[in-house]
Formats: sequence, C-alpha cells, structure tokens
Amino acid sequence: MIRINLLGQARPRAAKKAVPLEATVQVVFAIVALLVAAAILGITYYQQRSELERTNAKIASLRAEKASLQQIKQEVDRFESQKGVLQQRIDVIEALQRNRSGGQELLQMVADTVVRADSVWLTAFDRTGNAINMEGEAASIDAVANFITQLKRSGYFDNVEIKQAVENDILPSVETYGFSMTAAVSQSSRAAQPKAQPTAGPQVPLPPAKGRS
Repeated sequence: MIRINLLGQARPRAAKKAVPLEATVQVVFAIVALLVAAAILGITYYQQRSELERTNAKIASLRAEKASLQQIKQEVDRFESQKGVLQQRIDVIEALQRNRSGGQELLQMVADTVVRADSVWLTAFDRTGNAINMEGEAASIDAVANFITQLKRSGYFDNVEIKQAVENDILPSVETYGFSMTAAVSQSSRAAQPKAQPTAGPQVPLPPAKGRS
C-alpha cells in the first residue's frame, strides 16, 4: 500500500525519552555496593579460613605436647614410687641405728638382713627377752620368703615363723604385701653377746600413700 503525503510536510519523528540521571546513579551505586560486598566477603572468608587452619594446627600441637607430658608424668610417678620405697628402707635402717641399746649387735644383724633381702622394709620391730616381733612391707611374696631365708642363714635367729602376709594398698602405685613374723635370738648368739635388757625397737610409720597415675 502506498501512502502519499498531500500536505507536503515532513512527518514528525517520535521523540526519545531521556533516562533520568538519578536512576543511572542508583544503578551504578548498586553495582559498586555489590562488588564491595563481594570483596569484603571474600577477604573475610580467606581470613577466617586461615584462622581456622592455624587453630587446627595449634590444637594438633597441643595434643602432641599433652601426650608427651602424660608419658613424662607416668615416668615421674614411677620414680616417685621407687623413691618412696627406698626412702622407707633407709629411714628404718637409720631408726634402728639411732635406737641401738644393749641389743646393738641384734639390731645391726636385722638391719644387714633387711639390706640383703631385696624389696623388703620393716615398719615395726620390738624385742621382749629373746622373742622378736617384726612387721613390714614387701614388693612380693617371694621377697618375704627371701627375707625369712636370709634371717635363717644369718645364724642369729631361730624359730623364724611368718604370721601373715597379705597384699595391701599402702602405696597405690606399687604392689606391696604387708607381713608380720616372729623369731627368737639363737642360743649361740646369746652366748656371744652380753645379756641385754628388753628393748623396744622403732615404730616407723609408712609415708602417706600417693594417688595413682
């Protein structure tokens, strides 16, 4: 279809609508804000991830250190237990030496026998006439038997008899057995020494028991 312009005038063109400047600025600001927010989130994520990795590494290091310290603590507890046993034996021997009287030779023989008997220490000792009562602790039943053997071999004691030997918990970190026994000074020993008045040996208490590791 052909259209003819009879008026002879140019046809007016439709005017373009202008975009408001304010709307353009808002769009730009929105885009910039999104970019800034994305950058902040990225930086925060990286920092938090780095902090998490450092924290995990520190936790692993502390766990390793704790395991090492636990092993050291167990060794220390073991040595403390051994020290307590040895110190108890030394204390009893020293107490026997300090309390020597007419039965000096007897006390010396008991002390020497305790030293020869492995893992045995006395906690009480008394003498009435020629009868002797002893109480003590040992690391095992075999140690008690060895002590009895040493007493008999010394030639200083007769009628060595064990009254009881039971496991106890006086030192929780070390297996110990409490025992009590009786003996009599041998005839040959009485003839070789001057007659002594009845003496009471030292009553040496055990140290307070330590807790387990």
